Amino acid sequence: MAILAVNAGSSTLKFSLYPRAGREVGPSVLGGNIQGLEPGGRPHIEWNWLGRTQTQLLPQAEGDAFTGALQHLGELLAAQADLPAIEAVSHRVVHGGPDFRASVAVTEPILERLAQFNSLAPLHQPQNLQGIRAFMRAFPGLLQVACFDTAFHATVPELDYRFALPRTLWAQGVRRYGFHGLSYRYVMGLLQQHSRRASGRVLMAHLGNGASLCAALDGRSRASSMGFSALDGLMMGTRCGTLDPGVLLYLMEQGWTHDRLQTLLYKESGLLGVSGVSADMRRLRADGSAEARFAIELFTHSLLREAGAMVACLQGLDLLAFSGGIGENDVQLRADVAHQLAWLGVQVDPVANAAATGGVVRAIHAAGSAVELWVVPTDEGSIAALDAAALLN
Repeated sequence: MAILAVNAGSSTLKFSLYPRAGREVGPSVLGGNIQGLEPGGRPHIEWNWLGRTQTQLLPQAEGDAFTGALQHLGELLAAQADLPAIEAVSHRVVHGGPDFRASVAVTEPILERLAQFNSLAPLHQPQNLQGIRAFMRAFPGLLQVACFDTAFHATVPELDYRFALPRTLWAQGVRRYGFHGLSYRYVMGLLQQHSRRASGRVLMAHLGNGASLCAALDGRSRASSMGFSALDGLMMGTRCGTLDPGVLLYLMEQGWTHDRLQTLLYKESGLLGVSGVSADMRRLRADGSAEARFAIELFTHSLLREAGAMVACLQGLDLLAFSGGIGENDVQLRADVAHQLAWLGVQVDPVANAAATGGVVRAIHAAGSAVELWVVPTDEGSIAALDAAALLN
């Protein structure tokens, strides 16, 4: 038997299949991505099976694009010989709000409650829930499980999640939540297998198009750079990160509407907005223009500034881990961050750092470093599959 872990976006559907044995799941045996599901897009599916990557164009769907994509995904899975049968679908859901601190079996009342958090994660939550409903229609006999990016941060103390706002707003759920929790839970689990220091003061950096930091103590989240929404903290691919709310008041005085502000903050800022070139760090590295270089420098500065706050919450640092697309692959960024954290006793091994791009867990600190440095490829799907396995048991 197996569990299908999925992550539904606005125009994509990522999926991985994990064999299950009791409460344990094995490595993914098949994974892929369906893209082009936006209105007017050209749907196509790319998947990896038995070490081979294949791509196939999909016919334009009439009506709901996700429903048509799921039909083809079901046909793809059925056509592969020796694939285990699917017994549950586990979904990444970005926001669990104040109610959901662990993964749950999906019911209609739960979906209705989760929809109330759409405005807190407008780029992710509606698409996550749309994906769940599409799977419920396509696979009505399977257990559907919602796994929350906010759940890992349920251990954050009140001093770190309260805003200095009236208590009436806190009672409504206006507080810090933190995100990328599935990734941080996976990274922490691997760190605990590889380093004794993982039980101490750990800073995890999930750096991709979405980016955040998590300070952990004794393996549990202590503070996060992200807050009430997935906008706060680090500069990201198209999101601004920490911003003086006075800027929003100013723009509102200039006549900016809610939707215009939302587009600015979520889709037009970050690396893309500063560089005017791209939200992709790889393209910015290759571009070489002054604007691209400055965007990279600002991204690095944002990371260092937020890291200082996280280290202060931990009262020191024993281990720093890089994950996510940028964290796992950008050798220069890791070297720059390590160099500018030298005041903490951080020393990177340049040879080990240059070699850490192969998708495996690697230590990249020098022998004399006071802080361990690790590169840890993340796998959010395996955590979602584990939680589904636990519910099945």
